[in-house]
Amino acid sequence: MNDRHTRRFGLGTATCLVMGNIIGGGIFLLPASVAPFGTVSLLAFGVLTVGAVALALVFGRLAERHPDTGGPYVYAREAFGDFAGFLSAWSYWTMTWVSNAALAVAAVGYVHVLLPGHASAGTDLVVALGTLWLPALANFAGTRYVGAVQLVSTVLKFIPLLFIAVVGLFFFDPHNLGSFHTGNGSAVGGLSAAAAILLYSYVGVESAAMSAGEVRDPERNVGRATVLGTVGAAVVYLLGTLAVFGTVAHDKLVASKAPFSDAVDAMFGGHWGGTLVAGAAVVSIVGALNGWTLMSAQSPYAAAKDGLFPAAFLTKRRGVPTFGVLAAGVLASALTVVNYLLGTGGVFEVLVLITTFSATVPYLLAAGAQVYFLLTGRRDEVRPARFARDLTLALVAFGFTFWLVAGAGYAAIYQGVLFLFAGILVYAWMAARRTARAVPPAAEARTGHVHAESALVDEEERQRLPG
Repeated sequence: MNDRHTRRFGLGTATCLVMGNIIGGGIFLLPASVAPFGTVSLLAFGVLTVGAVALALVFGRLAERHPDTGGPYVYAREAFGDFAGFLSAWSYWTMTWVSNAALAVAAVGYVHVLLPGHASAGTDLVVALGTLWLPALANFAGTRYVGAVQLVSTVLKFIPLLFIAVVGLFFFDPHNLGSFHTGNGSAVGGLSAAAAILLYSYVGVESAAMSAGEVRDPERNVGRATVLGTVGAAVVYLLGTLAVFGTVAHDKLVASKAPFSDAVDAMFGGHWGGTLVAGAAVVSIVGALNGWTLMSAQSPYAAAKDGLFPAAFLTKRRGVPTFGVLAAGVLASALTVVNYLLGTGGVFEVLVLITTFSATVPYLLAAGAQVYFLLTGRRDEVRPARFARDLTLALVAFGFTFWLVAGAGYAAIYQGVLFLFAGILVYAWMAARRTARAVPPAAEARTGHVHAESALVDEEERQRLPG
């Protein structure tokens, strides 16, 4: 790794990778999305944060034991074998490139706010593809540039969001909050309904573990970066949502299309809040795409090292698996083109829905792997003094992820399982190739020697026979 374009991530950059991947474009609409349920949604956010931090701690513990690139894939394969590892890698890989397409499409709406004019499908497609490939170019340039883009973009989006969150508390008016729970159901039902919308706000906690091989001192820094990044994102989420709830009247917030913009306008007057927030959203999405593009290459790279993905995914330059970046970029671009040119928005929505389930498969397997390591009592992998605490964290993380699955909805689970099972054909193909290559020359030589001895015995038998 002497290439000047290659640089291993320090604690700060790894933390930004986690925070940047968690905070995408969705935060800018979240307050309005959960406002119909009342302020019980703030409680739902708090509960989810506890689960997300538990999952982050589990990833940190697992990274101490196995600090290799691939994160959840590595843990699943180590605990449950090749097939479980493949399912983790396959699910994660498909989730990343479909999500990247969704992020690029989301960015187009914010670009319209920054550059108003007559929009067209062609122009929107160009903007979406540009949003996809600019982060991909940073990845092709090497880990040094990936880290730099991630650091800058995280700071640029964190500052305005934190500014609104903190300053908004000074303009906080309790009368804007509305009731604790709205609707005909119970408060518990409202909490669960709000949580179902918020559940995927924390997808990305695994980012440092996924890139552990590119992190300096991963046994120590992966866990710290995962927790710090998750907590940092939680601060922005919770304070930001609270500030918007307290500055924008509830009836207006429910119908808002740009809640953070409305909060800025309520605090300072005028209508410049929309431009400010749109700029922050574009930076946020580009930064998230920068990190997720790297994630889209890391999981198949790790699986390819074990022969579970095609060998092309092993291509790595300047610390980045470049073929994985290229493959994810092409697939995400194809999906984006389908969305804009063919007008099959339904297909696009179905694929995005699939990702809500696909994201949970690696999490469940990773949390299950930690439970397995703990219960099998493997002393070289688990510190006995930590047993009770680590088992509690693992069970909380598993429960949190199971809640994620339930919150995905029947349609997402049904379609996601079908897409997951489609990967079995890929596994069968790769397993057959591995088996064909697994017969060593020595074994072939022994087999040939046995055949030769058998032929010699047969010839001797024939010579002893009369006539």
